[in-house]
Amino acid sequence: MKAAGRTGAVITLAGALALVPITAPTAQAADTGITVSRIVINGGKPVVVVGTHDVREPSLTFRITLPSGYSTANPFAYTAEPFLYHDTTPAKGGDSGGLYSAGYTCYETSSRIADCEGALRIDPYYRLDSNNDATTWKVAVVARLWKTNGQLKTEEYTAASGRVQIKRWAKATVNASPEPVRKGKTITVTGSLTRADWVKHKYTGVASGLARLQFCKRGSTTYTTVKSVRSSSTGALKTTVKASVDGYWRWTFGGWDTTGSATSSGDYVDVR
Repeated sequence: MKAAGRTGAVITLAGALALVPITAPTAQAADTGITVSRIVINGGKPVVVVGTHDVREPSLTFRITLPSGYSTANPFAYTAEPFLYHDTTPAKGGDSGGLYSAGYTCYETSSRIADCEGALRIDPYYRLDSNNDATTWKVAVVARLWKTNGQLKTEEYTAASGRVQIKRWAKATVNASPEPVRKGKTITVTGSLTRADWVKHKYTGVASGLARLQFCKRGSTTYTTVKSVRSSSTGALKTTVKASVDGYWRWTFGGWDTTGSATSSGDYVDVR
């Protein structure tokens, strides 16, 4: 990692993989004397929803304060960065499944203080190997001091206040038929509710998800709920309604603690 003034050279540290969303207070690495503070992840947003393949890179900013005797001008003497974990301790979580930064750049503000900015990163295909990873993640800091010969001098994993709820991305589809339909006749509205499966690396059905069937009249932009339906064991949605006026039909799902919300596009039905 390189600490430099705003007008000086800037070098980015490419770390492991990571993610998050929230603001976490100061974390103190006692054995190193390094303080990491002002941790802000994903602009302070509380939830990250992740799919099966798309990489997510929430923003990351933090401040590093070095102990007496160390200088930000010596980038080989120290490293420090926030990460996410959900094991019993930061050290265990960091070693097994911790989510680290994609990279960040630090700018010197004084001889022992540097402000850093970059991104955390999560690649669900490689970093999330269980659907149990859809849970509350904790924030921690790993700090290290290095000897002049490049050997590790001391290392400290320290918990920071703050939590991040990582959810599985959900999708909804819709199909209303027949099209067109005579006024007063029955319209059958079907669809599906699926979510990211981090073991199978594809979207699989959400069972017993409560989805609302909504309708928007032609010429309007407002959807209203007509009825609610539970999805089948495979995530299928199906119900019937009477045709009255032209408009759009859609399914919307509010989500769960481990699963994000989802709303389908609108399917237009011409009523004659």
